[in-house]
Amino acid sequence: QVQLVESGGGLVQTGGSLRLSCAASGRTFSNYVMGWFRQAPGKEREFVAGIRWRDSITYYAESVKGRFTIFRDNAKMTVYLQMNSLKPEDTAVYSCAAKSVGATWLWAKEYDYWGQGTQVTVSS
Repeated sequence: QVQLVESGGGLVQTGGSLRLSCAASGRTFSNYVMGWFRQAPGKEREFVAGIRWRDSITYYAESVKGRFTIFRDNAKMTVYLQMNSLKPEDTAVYSCAAKSVGATWLWAKEYDYWGQGTQVTVSS
């Protein structure tokens, strides 16, 4: 049974940093893409960043490029999202997700497995 468990959310001031973790278990993910999504109140869920497990190819939303970094630790079966220079508009519930490798990474509906989410709040 596949499980994705996020941790690391919290409250931080503008300009601060947080690192989110997503511990994955239940199968091998070598042919999977791991993505981070976020959803703010009253807004659609949006893609934040993704990483292809087997070769660590990454892709970022324009809104976070240069501030966020996604990476993985194969030994720990964990994907991380390092978030720097946080802004109030980054406030959301962040969820990690997994999908089989394919042409597109951006659409939440293509992801097969989801974690429960972790709240990130950035105060101004």
